[in-house]
Amino acid sequence: MMLPIISIKNFSKSFGGTKAVENLDLDVERGELFGLIGPDGAGKTTTIRTLVTLIPPDSGEISVNNFNVKKDIRKIRSITGYMPQRFSLYPDLSVNQNLVFFANLFAVPKKEIAERKKRLFKFSNLEPFAGRLAGQLSGGMKQKLALSCTLIHNPVVLILDEPTTGVDPVSRNEFWTILKELKKEGVTILVSTPYMDEAIKCDRIAIMHEGVVLAGGKPETMTASFKKHIYKLTGRDLIGHINSIALIPGILSVQSFGDSLHLTLADSKNKDVLSEKIENILGRSFQMEPVDPSLEDLFIALIEGKS
Repeated sequence: MMLPIISIKNFSKSFGGTKAVENLDLDVERGELFGLIGPDGAGKTTTIRTLVTLIPPDSGEISVNNFNVKKDIRKIRSITGYMPQRFSLYPDLSVNQNLVFFANLFAVPKKEIAERKKRLFKFSNLEPFAGRLAGQLSGGMKQKLALSCTLIHNPVVLILDEPTTGVDPVSRNEFWTILKELKKEGVTILVSTPYMDEAIKCDRIAIMHEGVVLAGGKPETMTASFKKHIYKLTGRDLIGHINSIALIPGILSVQSFGDSLHLTLADSKNKDVLSEKIENILGRSFQMEPVDPSLEDLFIALIEGKS
């Protein structure tokens, strides 16, 4: 049986008296696109920084491609590509110059740099902007350049910390298309994200909250096993009534999904009674129909259950 390329066993990390991660167990298989999902403060960044040897673990065993994060720091850094939340591009250097700089930083042989840039330009579609200063790029293009710089030394494992936060939806989609292509080439990818529409694109995910993993697995399997009764409420001006609707006995939670609401019911048999109470609050007609649970429904239920 092939060993996981990333192995985390009983990992804990504290800062002062605050537990950032507690007794975390996590495996990522070779060639997998794995997502760390969770809100701010969940422990995602601490886990990632420990994986790339920027901070040491307090306890536990962590390895990347069978290299230990405490003993094999140089080896791990040579085989991983790490893109933090704020990647330090050089704004006064061009796209091309940034790529060359990071190639030299990672000791890429000079005879190979041109070919590697060509491959990365194909992925990122940045070649028309090769001469443009990095500081003059859009947010989405900066992230593509940051990813390209991270890939210049052909890492075995790519580790990304919320790479699309603050990026427009089109650029986010383009970025994930690149990740899918990299996965096809055999690159193992660990990515953290707060976005559920990105989480469902992963092979497997782990949902983190307050330093622990609440659930993990394939997104489609996790949502299929979620047994709550979810109803979608549509109508006019619903958002302003969330708090009142949430107080109705028998409704476990209310979450906004665009202009609609998702209600989690304790028992679907009470649907008609609850519908009458909702109509009394709204004072007008609306539509209420059962829907399959989404990953976001599961995520919210897990977080609320832990809080």
